[in-house]
Amino acid sequence: MTAIIKREISSFFSSPIAYLVIGLFLVLNGLFLWVFKGDFNIIESGFADMNPFFQLAPWILLFLIPAVTMKSFSEEKKAGTLELLLTRPISKTQIVMGKFIGTYLLVVIALVPTLLYVLTIWNLADPVGNIDMGSIAGSYFGLLFLIASYTAIGIFMSSLTDNQIVAFIAAVLVCFLFFYGFSGFSGLGNLSFMEKFSLKYHFDSIGRGVIDFRDVIYFVSISFFFLVVTIFKLK
Repeated sequence: MTAIIKREISSFFSSPIAYLVIGLFLVLNGLFLWVFKGDFNIIESGFADMNPFFQLAPWILLFLIPAVTMKSFSEEKKAGTLELLLTRPISKTQIVMGKFIGTYLLVVIALVPTLLYVLTIWNLADPVGNIDMGSIAGSYFGLLFLIASYTAIGIFMSSLTDNQIVAFIAAVLVCFLFFYGFSGFSGLGNLSFMEKFSLKYHFDSIGRGVIDFRDVIYFVSISFFFLVVTIFKLK
């Protein structure tokens, strides 16, 4: 499995994909948080907190992660290399997990430079350091789980087709459904219970700074489910 992980990461960094993903994520967040006027602008808000970033990041990742995962199996199918990969002395579970971990690590790498935002907020606070680190730590923790869920969904969608564009669109739609769709449906009639099926609901819950075991189980279950069905699809 280690070989698959290394193969995935090296393929990302040997092409413009990794640099585009990391660059776009940082540039888009930077523009909305510090340059563009609006609800996400930290300077205009007058509050030294990271809430605008944690409100914005899931929406940017909703498009960026499918852009990375769309080639996971689609490209292998189209190039005819998937059959060769399956004949190697490695299980289908290891193949799927290798691609999942490789992609996950790439997105986490893109997340690391945003810690500079925390340092900036720390120094902007009055007095210096007067920020809610518990909430920030919880939100980062939730973001790691959210990235895992998006990645698992994207890899599954890529396993269904040899067309990368179709895999991208399908992954965006399913990620949107799980992140906001169920939450949106909860406002219709007597469907309030559906909000608990939403990634956004559990992400916001962790973002309050209290790690609830139910939220962790939910994120792990979503990731586990889509990875398992991807393995069955390969079989």
